[in-house]
Amino acid sequence: MRSTRRRTWALLAAAAVVAGLLAPVAVSAANRAGSGAVAPLTPEPEPSGAECRTSVDGSQVVAYCHNPYPTTDLVRLHTECARWWDVDADAEAVAVQPGRTVKLEDRCWKEVGSAWVSHSTAR
Repeated sequence: MRSTRRRTWALLAAAAVVAGLLAPVAVSAANRAGSGAVAPLTPEPEPSGAECRTSVDGSQVVAYCHNPYPTTDLVRLHTECARWWDVDADAEAVAVQPGRTVKLEDRCWKEVGSAWVSHSTAR
């Protein structure tokens, strides 16, 4: 008699766990089926932005940026010098037209700590 009760409680507990796990799936499916409207897909943004390659040689920084996309990209070279007394520099923004390559240059008095190129959209 005891084994039948244990088996019954075990089956009830298992059924409750399965029902608890399947309830959110059933509610989600019912909401999708009952709404009738299809959610619009968000459009993917067009690719844009120049591809830049930056190199450091001693105290000189050179970056070549090529824009393979149909929109103009504004690029700016940022140079951070390693020495605390050396002046860091942020160059003026240069427009890279579609299909064009530009060369950006900068330097430090001594070593270059880091250099990178930032991008923004042309207005």
